[in-house]
This record gives sequence, C-alpha cells and structure tokens, in this order.
Amino acid sequence: MCTGKCARCIGLLLLPLAFICIVANLLLIFPNAEREWTDHITLQVWLMGGILGGGLFVLCPACSAVRAGGKGCCGAGCCGNRCRMLRSVFSSIFGSLGSLYCLIVSATGLANGPLCDVGSGDWQYPFWDSDSSYLKNETLWTICKDPPNIVLWNVVLFSILLVCSVIELVFCVLQVVNGCIGVFCGDCRKSHRKDDDDL
Repeated sequence: MCTGKCARCIGLLLLPLAFICIVANLLLIFPNAEREWTDHITLQVWLMGGILGGGLFVLCPACSAVRAGGKGCCGAGCCGNRCRMLRSVFSSIFGSLGSLYCLIVSATGLANGPLCDVGSGDWQYPFWDSDSSYLKNETLWTICKDPPNIVLWNVVLFSILLVCSVIELVFCVLQVVNGCIGVFCGDCRKSHRKDDDDL
C-alpha cells in the first residue's frame, strides 16, 4: 500500500475516534445527562483527557494524515508528497502525546472511581483506597447514593476513553512510521502516474 493511501486510511480512522472521546468526556461532565450534579464530578473529568488529549490533540494529526493522503503538494507532486508527510509525522507525535494523556487520565479515573454521595450529603471517593477492586465487585456500587447509577456511568465512559485512546496511540505511532517512510521514499503513486503516462 502507498504511504499516501495508508496515511489517508489512518486519518479517516482517527477522526471518529477523536469525536467519540470528546462526546464521552462531555457526558462525564453531566452525570446521567443531568446538570444538577456538575459540581460533584471527579478531578479526572475536569482534566479533560477526552476533550483535549484524545479529542483536539488527535484531530490535528487526523486531518494532517488525510491531507498527506491527498495529491502531491507541489502541483504535479514534484516532492513526492514529502512535505505533507513530514507535517503528518510531527502532527502524529503531537497526537501520540495527546492520546497518551487521555490514556493516563482515563485509567486513573477508572482506578479511583467516581465522586459520589455516600449518604447524608457526604461526598467522597469511596473506592479510592479500597483493598478490593470495585470494578470486579458490583455489590460495592450501592455505596454511592447520588448521582444515580454514577458508578456504571463512570465505568462505561472511562472505559470508552481508555479503549479509544489506546487505538489512537497505536494509529498515531503507525502514522509516524508511515510518514517517515513517505518522507524518505516519497509516495509510490507518483511513479504509477508516470508509468500510466508512458503507456
């Protein structure tokens, strides 16, 4: 596969992942899709790993990779698309850092658990220093009284962020490698166009 086509595929796969991260983080800000609990959300939600790291930081390399998969940047492609590939390499490094940030924040959010009312308006992190993992023992989830179903809400959305950020990290690293090959070797589509013209 040509480096340009590969870059375009990677970019088109990164775009929806970035939007999923943004939406998941926005939903975490509004537990149960209600505004009344926004004063009681975890630090990891406010760190905006999904909006900034997995979202905006990854949109840049996604768009750059899609552009690198386009036609040559110098008219007929005199540089073999090397300029766009070089930009996509730097953008993908930037995206890798963003997805790594999202990965760390979402993993920490899953490990610490939600901030919730354990009764009588006492808001705390009930699973923070617990000996057993609350993820494996759903009976512990009843400790949280408000917001309703907050443990399930956090587990599902932070898991989505975690999975998406891992996939984003893999794709960004792949694009760094693919972009470097494109910088040194050019885009094979240029040679195909020449062969077609000769025929």
